[in-house]
Amino acid sequence: MKTNLVEELKWRGMVHDIMPGTEEQLGKEVTTAYVGIDPTADSLHIGHLVSIMLLKHLQMAGHKPLAVVGGATGMIGDPSFKAAERKLLTVEEVQHNVECIKHQLERFLDFDNPVNGAEICNNYDWMKDYLFLDFIRDVGKHITVNYMMTKDSVKKRLETGISFTEFSYQLMQGYDFLTLYRTKGCKLQMGGSDQWGNITTGTELIRRMEGGEAFALTCPLITKADGTKFGKTEGGNVWLDPEKTSPYKFYQFWLNCSDADTARYIRIFTLLSRDEIEALEREHAEAPERRVLQKALAQDITVRVHGEEAYRTAVAASELLFGKATTEQLNSLDRDTLLSVFDGVPQYNVSRATIEAGISLVDLAAETGMFASKGEIRRELKQNSISVNKQKVGESFTLTAADILASGCILVQKGKKNYYVINVA
Repeated sequence: MKTNLVEELKWRGMVHDIMPGTEEQLGKEVTTAYVGIDPTADSLHIGHLVSIMLLKHLQMAGHKPLAVVGGATGMIGDPSFKAAERKLLTVEEVQHNVECIKHQLERFLDFDNPVNGAEICNNYDWMKDYLFLDFIRDVGKHITVNYMMTKDSVKKRLETGISFTEFSYQLMQGYDFLTLYRTKGCKLQMGGSDQWGNITTGTELIRRMEGGEAFALTCPLITKADGTKFGKTEGGNVWLDPEKTSPYKFYQFWLNCSDADTARYIRIFTLLSRDEIEALEREHAEAPERRVLQKALAQDITVRVHGEEAYRTAVAASELLFGKATTEQLNSLDRDTLLSVFDGVPQYNVSRATIEAGISLVDLAAETGMFASKGEIRRELKQNSISVNKQKVGESFTLTAADILASGCILVQKGKKNYYVINVA
């Protein structure tokens, strides 16, 4: 093996529970392991990244990763530590989500390595033709209701109620492990700590039905230092899909993490080595205001999810708010990125014909209501406090087609912090 996987995960703070014998199994042979992902949406979000990083480290240590997209279990919904039952998805919705998730996973895992190349499996493939009567006869008889009731994920739902559909989830997930053990030689399942009960049901099925030995490893559920939920913003989840969360907002999420959170996240979500991280921590401690640790975290993960070009665009966009950007950098931003940066900033719609014909900034500001009156905008211009596309302008300035950015916008700025976006349509 290239590295000791368990030791690597432990120093990164990524081990919560581990079944006895797991480390010995990983040390004696190339081991196939899997993580399950339920396709409840057509994109992964950053909450999924912990499990994906488990697979990444597994593969880097010389083992074979399987990503099991739950096309079947996703139609039921995992009850683990959920307060209420989730909306059931249709077959078509699940299949669409599966295809989108497959594409995103390919950014993280090597699928072409002949020795330990990653694979994506869909449990719908082995569940879709399995008759209910056959399933409860072949599989259900090996796991008692008493056993299933001892799981924390079930016990926590008994007061509010749990349907038979969700109650059966752990049996289906256990059958996934059994199937992968039989067909892929898979001996390890990994996941979040809330999955321990489901995972060990699988190891129990393998023991009872095959006389085999399988293993489990879970990582802690990630929370923020202030106790609030990780991966949530005022706008909801932070998605990996750039259409749902722009690369700029994705980058900003990591850049704005607290020092305490960043010290944990940089170990979990990046591939930086221990020496590199400790060197960054020392540099950060000397000048916390430079946010060296946050910048390293944001760069590593943004490049991996969105690519180098999107990262550079996100950095350029970030500089806009601090007055460091140039007109050239501003002109390099696409419309979505520019509007992401200035989300919540007053916006005004002006026809292209009006701009192309030429209109003074004084007249435009008064007509759109950007400023209360022509007198106000003239005073600001005389005080040299108005910029257009990051260039200071005077009282006689006239907007023309040359001022329309590649994004189709014009950016007006008053002082250091007041921005206005003109949408040219």
